[in-house]
Amino acid sequence: MTGTDLGANGTGLAPELEAFYRVLQRRRDVRGEFTGEPIGADMLERVLGAAHSAPSVGLSQPWDFVLVRDRETRERFQEHVSGERKVFADTLTGDQAKLFSKIKIEGILESSLGVVVTYDPSRGSPAVLGRHAIADAGLYSVCLAIQNLWLAATAEGLGVGWVSFYREEFLASLLGLPEGIRPVAWLCLGSVSELATTPDLERHGWRRRRPLADAVRHEHW
Repeated sequence: MTGTDLGANGTGLAPELEAFYRVLQRRRDVRGEFTGEPIGADMLERVLGAAHSAPSVGLSQPWDFVLVRDRETRERFQEHVSGERKVFADTLTGDQAKLFSKIKIEGILESSLGVVVTYDPSRGSPAVLGRHAIADAGLYSVCLAIQNLWLAATAEGLGVGWVSFYREEFLASLLGLPEGIRPVAWLCLGSVSELATTPDLERHGWRRRRPLADAVRHEHW
């Protein structure tokens, strides 16, 4: 079956292709829609399994997943994130400052759990096939795992929110990460009441999505 086969949906796409693209379009950075309901063990295993199946440079698989359910740990992280939000807010003026004050940036306490995705640059060393010329290729691999997790969660009806208002040193200390292990993302993961049809930042007027035509270039810049 190919993408040109006319499915029963009338879109011209096979049903599995249409479902795949629908998941891509439904994916959102969730902040305010978490319900806090627990995630079933089987569903969580599938989502983490999807992340773990991501491609990685030299098959190094440099990621680990730290599951954080403890309320006290999450409260300490949320307090740190609130402080970093203020640091950023203090750099804004005028309309931007007013706009940012209305934007929720995380759902650390409201989500079912936190998933901290880490990067181990020593994994597979000293000879990581494909990383000799691009030092960050391992970090890119971790981002692919995050994307896999996000899409799988969306397909399962879960929400994900990537928290970026934190200092790596703080989070590494909070979770007792070994020296050299970088925390790449704290992902708020959980059941949601809904997935918004429009991204939060676009809905609040912070930024708008660029048209695809503006991002595609041919042969050279």
